[in-house]
Amino acid sequence: MTKLLTYLMLVAGLAMPAAAQEAAPAPKPAAAAEAADPAAAAEEEDDDDEEEEAAAAAPATTQVEHHDFGPSGIMTRSNREDLAPLTLASGKPVAEAAYDLKSGGYYRIKMISDGSQELALSGGDFFRAVWVNEVVINDIEIRPMGVHSIEFDDAGEAEMSFIAVVPGSYSLSIPGSSGDSQKAVFNIR
Repeated sequence: MTKLLTYLMLVAGLAMPAAAQEAAPAPKPAAAAEAADPAAAAEEEDDDDEEEEAAAAAPATTQVEHHDFGPSGIMTRSNREDLAPLTLASGKPVAEAAYDLKSGGYYRIKMISDGSQELALSGGDFFRAVWVNEVVINDIEIRPMGVHSIEFDDAGEAEMSFIAVVPGSYSLSIPGSSGDSQKAVFNIR
């Protein structure tokens, strides 16, 4: 008897959503509704505006809590921080000090080469720990899927914007160099 009741309840439960779908009227496509009666479509649009105004006038029952990212999101200009530039020049340090970054923070950094030597910045671990939004070279914006290094053959400037993601200590260094001044250290907390 219990097997029969279980089976009947299962069948009734599965049939209920199908019956509800069949009973609901089919929605009319918006383009067909406007073509059939433009005045009705205009009234319907006006009704939406009144509902939005009424909702805006009603007091908010819950308050949305914003994070430190600002009202528009993580990549707003107000959330972006410009870092001290990286310098690529023979005999000069790449960075003056270590960079302390916050995970989830949006940053922009310039890389400047004086052309005194063909130099690159390499750091696969760093590039895997951040999400690179874009690299801008001579007003050309590049939105890469991944980066391993950036090399300067001549004098020039590149600007990279990124979001720090994975906490840890990472470095961008000149390949083949071993001195502490030939790398930039990024500490993501």
